[in-house]
Amino acid sequence: MKKQYLKPTNLYQEASRRLNELRLIHHELKKRLNIYPEGKIHVVKNRSRIQYYLRKDPKEKSGVYLSKKEEEKIKTFLQKKYDEDAIKQVNLEIKILENILKKNNSNIEKLRKSYSDYPQEVKKHIIPIDVSDEDYVKEWLSIPYIHKPIPEEVPVYLTDNGERVRSKSELNIANMLYKMNVPYKYECPLTFSNGRTIHPDFTLLDIRNRREIYWEHRGMMDDRNYLKHTVQRVKDYRKEGIHVGENLLITEETSSIPLGTDEIESVIQHLLSSSEFDVFSQNVLGFMNSSGKPKNTIIDAEYRRKS
Repeated sequence: MKKQYLKPTNLYQEASRRLNELRLIHHELKKRLNIYPEGKIHVVKNRSRIQYYLRKDPKEKSGVYLSKKEEEKIKTFLQKKYDEDAIKQVNLEIKILENILKKNNSNIEKLRKSYSDYPQEVKKHIIPIDVSDEDYVKEWLSIPYIHKPIPEEVPVYLTDNGERVRSKSELNIANMLYKMNVPYKYECPLTFSNGRTIHPDFTLLDIRNRREIYWEHRGMMDDRNYLKHTVQRVKDYRKEGIHVGENLLITEETSSIPLGTDEIESVIQHLLSSSEFDVFSQNVLGFMNSSGKPKNTIIDAEYRRKS
């Protein structure tokens, strides 16, 4: 049986967003309703004419006729009537969404824990339909891969996560990702639909959406040929449905304009603070800190770090 997890859905994320929006609207409607003058407007359609009557007492059958000259009063009471109807519907939808989200959070956790609570010895005999974020990260990091060989003449840069990278900027990026608890792989192969394989500098894990985000650092942007290669690389990504700002990050530098660690931190912080990716810091934090350094399973034909 092939392992296949439930696909992530933004249904509940959207429901949560909608709920927050409705609560704000409810608050504004309630404020408005508290300052409206007393009385209710009664709208009568008389053939092709619309007539308005103001009822101060609910027992009134007709009310006081409002002429067209009293436009502001008509507008005020019509808005009051609409707000009263609207707040009833808003209240109803708030209750429905609260009930959905309450049950959803509980059910998702129960489904994931039904697998994650098993001992490791038991887990290897089961093919689950969904797993916890912690188990998903562990599995993702444990998949072995071969990155491009690094020539021996290239200076040795060892990251805090134990892998060798090609440049000081890549070292800074890797260390910042590690520091900020973002699961990543260095130069993990990516095979395009035409069979061609490339090695993005970094592959990040978006846990909420269970997808990969690619980070390319272009370190020689003052080299004309390198610049052409960069443009072509972006076009190649685009053909595969990988777009800058969505699932592709690009940083760049020249010999006179280096990439600073403050810029790296800013890029990652922006990623983490967005609604799409903030689960990196929230959900992975406990796992990354509680279980020691999460090592990527890298097979490097040219170099292995001596323990």
